[in-house]
Amino acid sequence: MAKAAAIIITGIALALLVIYGVDVATAMDNPDKQGFLDMDHKTRGFGLGGPAMVLPIIAYFISRNDSSKGLGGMIIISGILIIIGAATVIGMADSSEAQETARDPIMETLPLLVVGLIQIGLGALKIKKS
Repeated sequence: MAKAAAIIITGIALALLVIYGVDVATAMDNPDKQGFLDMDHKTRGFGLGGPAMVLPIIAYFISRNDSSKGLGGMIIISGILIIIGAATVIGMADSSEAQETARDPIMETLPLLVVGLIQIGLGALKIKKS
Protein backbone atom coordinates (compact mmCIF):
# COMPACT_ATOMS: atom_id res chain seq x y z
CA MET A 1 0.00 0.00 0.00
CA ALA A 2 2.82 2.40 0.84
CA LYS A 3 4.53 1.71 -2.47
CA ALA A 4 1.35 2.50 -4.43
CA ALA A 5 0.88 5.74 -2.52
CA ALA A 6 4.53 6.66 -3.11
CA ILE A 7 4.20 6.05 -6.86
CA ILE A 8 1.06 8.20 -7.00
CA ILE A 9 2.73 10.99 -5.01
CA THR A 10 5.79 10.94 -7.25
CA GLY A 11 3.57 10.88 -10.35
CA ILE A 12 1.83 14.00 -9.08
CA ALA A 13 5.22 15.66 -8.56
CA LEU A 14 6.27 14.79 -12.11
CA ALA A 15 3.01 16.17 -13.49
CA LEU A 16 3.52 19.40 -11.54
CA LEU A 17 7.05 19.74 -12.92
CA VAL A 18 5.86 19.20 -16.49
CA ILE A 19 3.03 21.73 -16.05
CA TYR A 20 5.52 24.17 -14.51
CA GLY A 21 7.90 23.79 -17.46
CA VAL A 22 5.17 24.20 -20.06
CA ASP A 23 3.83 27.27 -18.26
CA VAL A 24 7.29 28.85 -18.17
CA ALA A 25 7.83 28.07 -21.86
CA THR A 26 4.48 29.68 -22.65
CA ALA A 27 5.41 32.73 -20.60
CA MET A 28 8.62 33.17 -22.59
CA ASP A 29 6.67 33.61 -25.81
CA ASN A 30 4.17 35.97 -24.23
CA PRO A 31 5.08 39.69 -24.07
CA ASP A 32 3.49 40.15 -20.63
CA LYS A 33 5.46 37.14 -19.27
CA GLN A 34 2.33 35.27 -18.19
CA GLY A 35 1.94 31.59 -18.88
CA PHE A 36 -1.30 29.77 -19.57
CA LEU A 37 -1.93 29.47 -15.81
CA ASP A 38 -1.91 33.26 -15.40
CA MET A 39 0.52 33.19 -12.47
CA ASP A 40 3.58 35.27 -11.77
CA HIS A 41 6.86 33.42 -11.31
CA LYS A 42 6.73 33.51 -7.52
CA THR A 43 3.23 32.02 -7.31
CA ARG A 44 4.14 29.43 -9.94
CA GLY A 45 7.21 28.45 -7.93
CA PHE A 46 5.36 28.08 -4.65
CA GLY A 47 2.29 26.41 -6.11
CA LEU A 48 3.90 24.02 -8.55
CA GLY A 49 7.60 23.89 -7.74
CA GLY A 50 7.39 23.61 -3.97
CA PRO A 51 5.24 20.49 -3.87
CA ALA A 52 7.25 18.98 -6.73
CA MET A 53 10.39 19.29 -4.62
CA VAL A 54 8.91 17.82 -1.45
CA LEU A 55 6.61 15.05 -2.71
CA PRO A 56 9.30 12.69 -4.11
CA ILE A 57 11.24 12.93 -0.87
CA ILE A 58 8.10 12.07 1.10
CA ALA A 59 7.43 9.22 -1.33
CA TYR A 60 10.89 7.79 -0.73
CA PHE A 61 10.50 7.80 3.03
CA ILE A 62 6.99 6.32 3.13
CA SER A 63 8.15 3.47 0.91
CA ARG A 64 11.67 3.05 2.25
CA ASN A 65 11.02 -0.59 3.23
CA ASP A 66 9.51 -1.52 -0.15
CA SER A 67 11.64 -2.29 -3.17
CA SER A 68 10.71 -0.61 -6.43
CA LYS A 69 13.00 0.20 -9.31
CA GLY A 70 10.15 2.07 -11.03
CA LEU A 71 9.68 4.42 -8.08
CA GLY A 72 13.42 4.96 -7.86
CA GLY A 73 13.47 5.88 -11.53
CA MET A 74 10.57 8.27 -11.09
CA ILE A 75 12.35 9.99 -8.20
CA ILE A 76 15.52 10.30 -10.29
CA ILE A 77 13.54 11.80 -13.20
CA SER A 78 11.99 14.30 -10.81
CA GLY A 79 15.43 15.35 -9.59
CA ILE A 80 16.73 15.65 -13.13
CA LEU A 81 13.78 17.86 -14.13
CA ILE A 82 14.44 20.14 -11.15
CA ILE A 83 18.13 20.42 -12.05
CA ILE A 84 17.25 21.13 -15.70
CA GLY A 85 14.92 23.91 -14.54
CA ALA A 86 17.62 25.42 -12.33
CA ALA A 87 20.19 25.21 -15.12
CA THR A 88 17.74 26.91 -17.47
CA VAL A 89 17.28 29.78 -15.02
CA ILE A 90 21.05 30.15 -14.69
CA GLY A 91 21.52 30.02 -18.45
CA MET A 92 18.81 32.56 -19.18
CA ALA A 93 20.00 35.08 -16.61
CA ASP A 94 21.23 38.19 -18.35
CA SER A 95 24.37 39.41 -16.60
CA SER A 96 23.38 43.07 -16.95
CA GLU A 97 19.96 42.37 -15.43
CA ALA A 98 21.56 40.43 -12.58
CA GLN A 99 23.90 43.33 -11.85
CA GLU A 100 21.05 45.86 -11.88
CA THR A 101 19.01 43.88 -9.37
CA ALA A 102 22.04 42.63 -7.40
CA ARG A 103 20.77 39.06 -7.75
CA ASP A 104 23.06 36.16 -8.40
CA PRO A 105 21.20 33.51 -10.41
CA ILE A 106 23.44 30.72 -9.09
CA MET A 107 22.72 31.60 -5.47
CA GLU A 108 19.00 31.85 -6.23
CA THR A 109 18.92 28.40 -7.79
CA LEU A 110 21.30 26.70 -5.35
CA PRO A 111 18.43 25.28 -3.25
CA LEU A 112 16.91 23.80 -6.41
CA LEU A 113 20.20 22.18 -7.35
CA VAL A 114 20.58 20.73 -3.84
CA VAL A 115 17.03 19.34 -3.78
CA GLY A 116 17.48 17.89 -7.27
CA LEU A 117 20.69 16.16 -6.23
CA ILE A 118 19.05 14.83 -3.06
CA GLN A 119 16.21 13.39 -5.13
CA ILE A 120 18.63 11.77 -7.55
CA GLY A 121 20.51 10.26 -4.61
CA LEU A 122 17.34 8.94 -2.99
CA GLY A 123 16.18 7.48 -6.32
CA ALA A 124 19.54 5.76 -6.76
CA LEU A 125 19.29 4.35 -3.22
CA LYS A 126 15.78 3.07 -3.97
CA ILE A 127 17.00 1.34 -7.12
CA LYS A 128 20.04 -0.08 -5.33
CA LYS A 129 17.84 -1.56 -2.57
CA SER A 130 15.56 -3.19 -5.16
